[in-house]
Amino acid sequence: MGRLTTHVLDTALGQPATAVEVVLYRVNPELQELARARTNQDGRLDHPILEGDDFVAGVYQLVFRAGSYFRNQSPDLAEPLFVDEVVLRFGINRPDQHYHVPLLVSPFSYSTYRGS
Repeated sequence: MGRLTTHVLDTALGQPATAVEVVLYRVNPELQELARARTNQDGRLDHPILEGDDFVAGVYQLVFRAGSYFRNQSPDLAEPLFVDEVVLRFGINRPDQHYHVPLLVSPFSYSTYRGS
């Protein structure tokens, strides 16, 4: 059975990003919110953000609310933040597989990839 997981790493500090809110949407074509969670001390969610019968082929969107995390880490960052909400839109075409979508983020850049 497939599932979707994620984690967030703060590349500026070289540590997991704790308490980042993550919101998952299905895009069909309007956004349908499916789940909402916060990263733990290891920068991970405690459970897959999507699995079981809800894990179907389609287009999804993860929104990482990184701005709150950065404001807590560095209150002296100038507003508006360069990286605040990170929006990742991606497709799932094999719902029998594990999709891991990590976020590597700093106050001035981010990247992602399909992990395992």
